[in-house]
Amino acid sequence: MSTFDIIVLGSGPGGYVTAIRASQLGFKTAIIEKESLGGVCLNWGCIPTKALLKSAQVFEYLKHADDYGIKVDNVDKDFDAVVKRSRGVADGMSKGVQFLMKKNKIEVIKGYGTLKPGKKISVKAEDGSVTEYSANNIIIATGARSRELPSLPQDGKKIIGYREAMTLDKQPKKMIVVGSGAIGIEFAYFYNSMGTEVTVVEYLPNIVPVEDEDVSKQLERSFKKAGVKIMTSAEVTSVDTSGDGVKATVKTAKGEQILEADIVLSAVGIKTNIENIGLEDVGIATDRDKILVNDFYQTNIPGYYAIGDVTPGQALAHVASAEGIICVEKLADMHVEPLDYGNIPGCTYCSPEIASVGLTEKQAKEKGLDIKVGKFPFSASGKAKASGASDGFVKVIFDAKYGEWLGCHMIGAGVTDMIAEAVLGRKLETTGHEVLKAVHPHPTMSEAVMEAVAAAYDEVIHL
Repeated sequence: MSTFDIIVLGSGPGGYVTAIRASQLGFKTAIIEKESLGGVCLNWGCIPTKALLKSAQVFEYLKHADDYGIKVDNVDKDFDAVVKRSRGVADGMSKGVQFLMKKNKIEVIKGYGTLKPGKKISVKAEDGSVTEYSANNIIIATGARSRELPSLPQDGKKIIGYREAMTLDKQPKKMIVVGSGAIGIEFAYFYNSMGTEVTVVEYLPNIVPVEDEDVSKQLERSFKKAGVKIMTSAEVTSVDTSGDGVKATVKTAKGEQILEADIVLSAVGIKTNIENIGLEDVGIATDRDKILVNDFYQTNIPGYYAIGDVTPGQALAHVASAEGIICVEKLADMHVEPLDYGNIPGCTYCSPEIASVGLTEKQAKEKGLDIKVGKFPFSASGKAKASGASDGFVKVIFDAKYGEWLGCHMIGAGVTDMIAEAVLGRKLETTGHEVLKAVHPHPTMSEAVMEAVAAAYDEVIHL
């Protein structure tokens, strides 16, 4: 039986990052993966979706080339080529992870891993053979998949999840997207940009419901302007797939409506991959579809750890990576601090992009905090105007008494690259005054952060 210091089960952005950090720290490390290295994020999530969205953005630029004084005739897209490019990007990134495994001398074990008592894992290979491995520490990083609702059973053809949405044989003329979190909104933007007639159905009163209400309202305006139909406070109660397309029954405050489309995309959240991996055999405690862990990701059974989507933190790639690094650094007896889940940035890569961190204005008020709120619209930004991307704004929230940066919410072009300023500022306990006095370059999109802070402190210049 092969024995390791650390075995990681699952090779997504939580698992493979954990394995690399473990190897760097001198641990003899193995990683088990049943499909492709990189997991869902790299093969079917974060990376290939961004490739699709870039194609959509380029297509939109070409369609509006006249706005920039450029003449382009007969602009069209090749849907198959767009999908092929996305898959090529994902394949290239997966090969990159393979290289990183070799570089860091991590043993890659292909197959389906099942946890066993006594810090062991049995791995069933594609040919059916089973091999058992043991380790001083086992880290579970099996991630999650598309969640299914009883009213929306996915058949992979007419009612689909995110995997099928990335590799459709042909572009649908009409699509219903159920759920307006990051996954639903990104696909709604992509397919609408490609020319599909898209309707978004959201159960809650606002789309992107975890975001600040001002951001939700701005995105709804931008999407409607682009031709996306939005139905909020609405629920798909059933879908009839017996005909050529689909007929979805949608319950609203005004009564029931029947929507017809070619395809329904179910984007109603995720389901963790914790079944059939041996948790019960080992006695690992779970609650509401999550593995219970302490601040350093140890389960209730010594020697077994869990990180990423299978644990109670936010289900985001960068959270999984951070958790894995903290987990193995703690195992190496390094001085580590628990992850601050209140300072995790969230990003949605539609157009306009959305990025946020910290408290929304509503949450700050519900906590009874005395706050200062500043907002700077990109319509007042020289760089945004010159770029032809003046939709959106930066909104900041500060504690009025101490100047603590409580939250930052952005919607606009390139804001997913700008939010790191707020994350770093909050980590360093930066005050509003310090942000205001840090000189930002002009003309840039990022100076809107300084301008929004100035607005909060009644010092704004360009409004």
